[in-house]
Amino acid sequence: MQSDGRGGRARGHRRVNGETVFPAGRGTTATTMRSAGVGTVDLDMAGDEVRIAGWVHRRRDLGGLVFLDVRDRSGVLQASAGPDWSTGAAMEAVRGVGVEDVVAIRGVVTPRPEDARNPDMATGDVEVQVAELEVLNKARTPAIPVYRAPEDELPSEKLRLRHRVLDLRRRELQARLELRHRLVLAVRNYFHSQGFYEIETPILTKPTPEGARDFLVPSRVHPGEFFALPQSPQIYKQLLMIAGFDRYVQIARCFRDEDLRADRQPEFTQIDVEASFVQPEDIYAWCEGLMARVAEVAGIEAPTPFERLTYHDAMDRFGSDRPDLRYGLEIHDFSEVLGALDFRILRGAVARGGRVRGLRLEGGARLTRRQIDAIEQAAKAAGAPGLLWAKVQEDRATGPLGRFFRDDTRALLGLAPGDLLLAAAGPDRMTSPALDAARTASIAALDLPRVTEHAWLWVTGFPLYEDGGGGTLAANHHPFVQPDPRDAHLLESDPLSVRGLAYDLVYNGTELGSGSIRPHDAALQTRILALLGLDPDEIETKFGFLLEALRSGAPPHGGIALGVDRLAARFSGAASLRDVIAFPKTTAARALFEGAPVSVPAAELAALGISVGGGE
Repeated sequence: MQSDGRGGRARGHRRVNGETVFPAGRGTTATTMRSAGVGTVDLDMAGDEVRIAGWVHRRRDLGGLVFLDVRDRSGVLQASAGPDWSTGAAMEAVRGVGVEDVVAIRGVVTPRPEDARNPDMATGDVEVQVAELEVLNKARTPAIPVYRAPEDELPSEKLRLRHRVLDLRRRELQARLELRHRLVLAVRNYFHSQGFYEIETPILTKPTPEGARDFLVPSRVHPGEFFALPQSPQIYKQLLMIAGFDRYVQIARCFRDEDLRADRQPEFTQIDVEASFVQPEDIYAWCEGLMARVAEVAGIEAPTPFERLTYHDAMDRFGSDRPDLRYGLEIHDFSEVLGALDFRILRGAVARGGRVRGLRLEGGARLTRRQIDAIEQAAKAAGAPGLLWAKVQEDRATGPLGRFFRDDTRALLGLAPGDLLLAAAGPDRMTSPALDAARTASIAALDLPRVTEHAWLWVTGFPLYEDGGGGTLAANHHPFVQPDPRDAHLLESDPLSVRGLAYDLVYNGTELGSGSIRPHDAALQTRILALLGLDPDEIETKFGFLLEALRSGAPPHGGIALGVDRLAARFSGAASLRDVIAFPKTTAARALFEGAPVSVPAAELAALGISVGGGE
């Protein structure tokens, strides 16, 4: 084990009450008010007098003896007051404290009796016998409890976000934020070792179409004009490559005004990377090296090289461009067999150019009708009109689809007695997301075993464009993706079939990052923008500064952006990004602790040239 330099020992992560808890960074914990952090006190310090300071986590008065659990960032330590070692003044002071009071204690480190040791506490082998206690600040009764017994439920998330300062005192959240710190530190050290410069880019920037709405900032000195908060540093990092900086990295704050969910926040942090004279293989190598480094910090596995799937194969086999490969269940094309049955829905779907695809669930016939209905509801929520299913028995098949089976259908589909077949018919754009949802629901319903605990994946070859509706095109990733040279000749004639040199990094079904090689030729970049429906004046207004830079001599370049919030959440086992962000927004985009957003007085708005209209 590594020493923290003051007798405390750094300990690895462990499980407490079902949570993965990582040790707080210790370092030198001494200050003028304390000689050690409470989490650094251990048997090596037995007999030493120490000064500790922190919050009263809980108090237990046993009459003759009083026990305090004292907490700071580094952990929790038991302090005891008793007539044999504490003065009358110290006993009185200890009995007068309440939970969350801030205290300073002077005392002697003493081993606990064998039968009183606490294996669930990193400091559970020792206690501090109180010689002196000073109350540094009294706390009023906390609105939500910080101390929580294993059987206690957490308060509602809304209440915890309203009282975020108290919630952040919980060890689980502090451990996650500490892990996040160590991950970011490892990122910086890794990229420094690879020759990257960390360079900051502007926060007040120019509105650009990147797939989400911008947060706009009015300019007081230029009435009627607005800055935008950056959705990403995309264009700036390209400009840095054109300027000759060759390798850039930034822990960048980004902002997107979009509807929220568990894996989205209006402001977020990304590891922003760009390099010159590169191809995708260079980005893969750097990122795999980075993931191996940060995975080691988090105590998980990241064996390299990572598996790769093309976008087409991922959608075909899993219905998703971020499949969870911890499970082996795959989607199969049953068009040839099921499309030949005397079933009008299936025949019609195939005749219209669609497919009949589905899942073959070994042992799935044990699922009840209610469980199958729940899987179907998941598919419907993802856009399918419904799912067809068949249960295979020893001598027959049942269900809406099974009754149409012929004598050889089960054998042709590879079904055995006890299996369940789920199928969806129609165009892939409808059946893929539906079968992805059905796959996820089936894995949960059958409690399928994992083939691996840590599934890393590159998804490559994304389409350059997607159908924007009404005969328009939309950028699949963003407008700054180099077309695959094999498809560049189709750019105007068949743009939806053009692949881009774009790639996503996926971990256990979560997209951790997205990147691409960029167009470094101004004429090609202009063609890509024009196909998105921008006329020459719009292109010049919105992107003229980028095109001018490209014309000055731009090297081939590319990069990636990796989500810090998602990385920390997945590595720490957090259910939501809000659990790895100190002051997150709610799903309604509100900051409950400080009460934001707020209305602004009319005089302040007038100074910015803004008026707010009332609703009808």
